[in-house]
Amino acid sequence: MPSDGDLPFENIIVERDGDTALITLNRPKALNALNAAVFDDLMRAFDELENDFAVRAVIITGMGDRAFAAGADIGELNRLADAAAATEKARDGHRVTDKIEHSRLPVIMAINGFALGGGLELALAGDIRLAADGAKLGQPEVNLGIIAGFGGTQRLPRLIGQGMASYLLLTGEMITAAQAQECNLVEKVLPADQLMPEAKRLASLMAAKGPLAIAATKRAIHRGMQTDLHSALQIEAQEFGKVAVSEDAREGTTAFLTKRPPQFTGR
Repeated sequence: MPSDGDLPFENIIVERDGDTALITLNRPKALNALNAAVFDDLMRAFDELENDFAVRAVIITGMGDRAFAAGADIGELNRLADAAAATEKARDGHRVTDKIEHSRLPVIMAINGFALGGGLELALAGDIRLAADGAKLGQPEVNLGIIAGFGGTQRLPRLIGQGMASYLLLTGEMITAAQAQECNLVEKVLPADQLMPEAKRLASLMAAKGPLAIAATKRAIHRGMQTDLHSALQIEAQEFGKVAVSEDAREGTTAFLTKRPPQFTGR
């Protein structure tokens, strides 16, 4: 249920459930297509959630049972005046997906239906992707004479390998949730009625961990994936060094030794 602290937006719904925030893309008549207003709402939502340290995890899903997000708003794309405007449109998508990817908060994408084009690119920015068994995923931009512009040509190969990414990006074909799991595009496939319960379970599980450790783990993963193994191990060591002397680390290790649940404060 929404709480008194829920944030008002035009194109998304943000609800609080204890230490988890649920963001629902709310353009069901347009299959939750991503337009400039949705991007603005997502940027503002993450700005506010980042600064609310009572929030420890985020779930993003789509309104209704048909689509997570069926892509970018085609009408907006059709109205792009020139290459400069189109480039800035792509950069707007990058700003949103970078914001999500580099958030201190673990982000679960609950893919409840179509995740196509920009919708799949949004899902790629999350930490964990769950899909309903009837979901369909794909990068169909080439069918429209354009390319994936919100990170798909870069995040998809890094996640599932160049070959499978090329298949999706060059053919424009959709794949099933089961096929997406086979190629590691999603971590779990569930019956539709179990998607949100599982997303909330995982969010609660991560929210109970040390928030400094969660944020440091995300930084180590994302920074390490951009470099060679030797350099990545140095990044890991630095992140370990910072969190290992925190109050949370002392609390966590003390709680383990004294056989009690830890009480993390994010310090």
